[in-house]
Amino acid sequence: MTAEIRLDVGERLRVALRQPYAQGGGAALTAALARLHIADLAEAMRNLAPPEGLAIFNWLDNERASDLLSELEPDLVRYLLDNAPPLRIAELLELMEVDDVVDVVEEASPEQAEEMLGHLARRSPEDADEVRDALAYPDGTAGRLMTDAFLSVSPDSTVSQTLMRIRASASEIETLTDIYVQADPSVEGPLLGVLSLRDLILANPRQMMREIMVDEPVTCTVDADQSEAAREIAKYDLYALPILDHRGYMVGIVTVDDMIDVLIEEFNEDYLKLVGSDAEEMDRRSPLQVARLRLPWLLGTMGIELFAGVVIAHFANVLKEVVLLASFMPVISAISGNVGLQAAAIVVRGLDTGHVKMNRWARAVSKELTASLIMATVCGIVLGLVAVGWSGKASFGVVIGGAMTCSMLTAGFLGTVVPMLSKRAGFDPAASAGPFETAFQDVIGFAVFLWLASMLMHWLK
Repeated sequence: MTAEIRLDVGERLRVALRQPYAQGGGAALTAALARLHIADLAEAMRNLAPPEGLAIFNWLDNERASDLLSELEPDLVRYLLDNAPPLRIAELLELMEVDDVVDVVEEASPEQAEEMLGHLARRSPEDADEVRDALAYPDGTAGRLMTDAFLSVSPDSTVSQTLMRIRASASEIETLTDIYVQADPSVEGPLLGVLSLRDLILANPRQMMREIMVDEPVTCTVDADQSEAAREIAKYDLYALPILDHRGYMVGIVTVDDMIDVLIEEFNEDYLKLVGSDAEEMDRRSPLQVARLRLPWLLGTMGIELFAGVVIAHFANVLKEVVLLASFMPVISAISGNVGLQAAAIVVRGLDTGHVKMNRWARAVSKELTASLIMATVCGIVLGLVAVGWSGKASFGVVIGGAMTCSMLTAGFLGTVVPMLSKRAGFDPAASAGPFETAFQDVIGFAVFLWLASMLMHWLK
């Protein structure tokens, strides 16, 4: 569904909400919601005011409302928690998977969270205990994301018996892509093996699980970072990753759909941090806290940029002799800065996903320098030709083109190295790479530019 269609859906929902009930408003709203995928409904609700979203939420039956609650943006979830009846929220939580319930409870205030879990405990004590257990794991870990809605069978179960078990419990299972083998499925214990549903269907009905299972499955621990779990899923093309506790017992699974959400969220966070604007984090803090968070990096950048001022002041006579040089300084700075930010963004993301490793830093630097050299050569030639046409002197084009090439190479190198040094020093590379890379690039870029101009001064006059 395209963005235009989603916008049209939102407008149709708004029209249906405004139509009086006596004039068929209820039927119009029901028709507007009919056959609308929950994900598209959640997208369309971004175009509605919160009270309109609340009205739609209240109109839906519990099953669809619970699905919708797990798809909505955090700010709308918080609005619904503040304004929807607490008892209904508790009913919806009972219908949701544990990992989705955890996401909702995380958006609530401590008082709301305790009230919701209290209502849930009275209706379903086991679900409430599972949610509390999940919330006990640190945020950003595999334990916080996992669900215990997986299918486990004994190693002596036959293929036929396992298929019957699947049919009987399919509605209670998060995903049917894999079947897990434990000595006693009724209690927590070590994971003996795993089998895909495809292999189960193709196996002889009389075969036992111990004969066809993979006995060394890929696993992850509850305290592992969620990005590590995502890398394991991506590396081994898994649909679900078994999660083990500190005893080595299997306690849940993390599914690929949850990992996709994690990767998208982390990418957005890293990008926003790279440019110094983590919107969600900033929204949670007071203005004073925001200033304290951002001010150290700004002051550090200011200190470095002062060196750029010193460099320019040192070569002031060069600029006085050839004023046209100053016209190209913003161009060189901007293009080089973009190269550095691109390199930094790639490295930060690579460090997060595991594609860039600290013990193989030379490979990442070499690759980025090669790419930067190609880009720098092309941009240097183009800007050099522009400089020749503007000044009428080939020597001027050599200075501008050479400065652009050197500055872009410097920016590519710094954009690759600074995030690695930040990570090695224990800082968040996403937060520190952008400001410091840009500042260092300005200092070195201007120094190379003006030094080269000073060396060729007698040809520029």
